[in-house]
Amino acid sequence: MIRKPRLTAVVVALALSVMGMAQARDTAQEQNTTVASATDTGVLRGAPYRVDIPAHWNGELVMLLHGFEPIGTPRPTPKPLGDEAPVFLAAGYAVAQSSYATQGWAVDDALRDNERLRTRFTRKHGQPKRTWLVGFSMGGYVVLSSLEHLGQHYDGALSLCGANVPGTRVADDLLTSLVAFDDFFPHVAGLPPGGLANPTAPTLNQMQVMQAVDGALKTNEAAAQILARHAQVSRGSLAAALGVHYLVLHQMITRAKGLPVDNRRTDYAGFGNDVAFNRSVHRYTGDPQAMRYLATATSLSGNVHKPLVLQYNHDDPLITAHFQSVYPAMVQAAHGRAPTVLPPVGEGHCGFTSEQIGQAFKVLTDKVREPSRSKAVAQADLRRKSGL
Repeated sequence: MIRKPRLTAVVVALALSVMGMAQARDTAQEQNTTVASATDTGVLRGAPYRVDIPAHWNGELVMLLHGFEPIGTPRPTPKPLGDEAPVFLAAGYAVAQSSYATQGWAVDDALRDNERLRTRFTRKHGQPKRTWLVGFSMGGYVVLSSLEHLGQHYDGALSLCGANVPGTRVADDLLTSLVAFDDFFPHVAGLPPGGLANPTAPTLNQMQVMQAVDGALKTNEAAAQILARHAQVSRGSLAAALGVHYLVLHQMITRAKGLPVDNRRTDYAGFGNDVAFNRSVHRYTGDPQAMRYLATATSLSGNVHKPLVLQYNHDDPLITAHFQSVYPAMVQAAHGRAPTVLPPVGEGHCGFTSEQIGQAFKVLTDKVREPSRSKAVAQADLRRKSGL
């Protein structure tokens, strides 16, 4: 068997996973055993959607939210079923999926488009017994935002490999990794003259960026190791991770219509000689309108009132350990209790099997159903004791 070079393999994996697609390891036959008895596809205010209802529908609905989709990614028509939906259809749940009206860091559109689709479902098929939110990667963020702002419509939520941090934190981390690379590796052939972080640089092909970055990293392994440690990724995944950071930040800039982050007063640490690094690193002035947009449209508070389960992967090069603790701490601060965080499973970004997705979802549904069962048992006991 011919093995792909490591960079190519990582690039391919991240190019898929950045879109929040679970890398289910089931066979194609296992993934396609469930056929919906009813399928509805179309477009709602520019957002392609798909609804599937299995023949053995249990009366409950899963709103399934996908991850980051790079601007310009072709969209097949009608919207395909996707890799994750069969997990829920096989268990009897209806599944509704929006492709969102826009691409890129479209978290505000995604929230609205998902809600329009949920409303359409209830008008056409009636109010489900229960409605669940399930999202991957950027879709995991949209799950949290939906639960905070529209929680009355949902019984619980599951965020898988989610970017579960405010958008301002995401932008700050992306800019940090890129200005650090530019400082250690200036004037790299094949990259914009002003560096990866330059907001006015022309958008480059992501594969071209990753290959140029990989070549530069090999010229200074000590610097590459510093960047990998700070980013909390393996050295082998660093070039691909930086390529994704470049893509996401520049598509944030496109959406916000300006640089939505400012590092003029940032005191950087963890880059070796930090005094020298802070003197030499390039400083960028954020665009006030873009910063306001990002702070408003991509805010999180931790204020959730429905059951929430978070599931991450081992060795995720995009949602690293320092991201994973942020939202639980926000919920803890808001309510004095943290959401359920399951032990990591799978490798890479959104590297879950169908079985792992189903197990995480069962943890969520059990959290909702068990209190209901306990209450019903208590009420039955009370009636028996009262002779009713």
